[in-house]
Amino acid sequence: MKKNRTKLRVRYGETDQMGVVYYGAYAEYLEQGRTEWLRELGFSYKWMEENNILLPVTQLHINYKLPARYDDVITITTELRKLPSVKIEFDYQIHNEENALLVTANTTLVFVDATTRKLRKAPDYLLEKLSS
Repeated sequence: MKKNRTKLRVRYGETDQMGVVYYGAYAEYLEQGRTEWLRELGFSYKWMEENNILLPVTQLHINYKLPARYDDVITITTELRKLPSVKIEFDYQIHNEENALLVTANTTLVFVDATTRKLRKAPDYLLEKLSS
């Protein structure tokens, strides 16, 4: 399925006293990967929210294999697991500059109507882009 690669440099504030990335920072890295995945399709979270779609995370699973460290350049690979319906699922891998696998993860998000706060199907414009 559709895949995106995003590079980031680990900032000092994302690390602990040992210079190792704090475990909670990885959720933000995954979000950055999803944001860039969407942007590559021609959409942004902001644009979707302005068009009445919210995308809350309902599941997050992370497997830590090796640590990322301060000033490392990491690559977040974000891949759509399958065509979305009411939910959209992503798989991730994070590698360092030496291509060592640091993290594997997956997330599930749901499409929510911003006005009614009820679940809804994936918008047609997204499905059309993914089908082309």
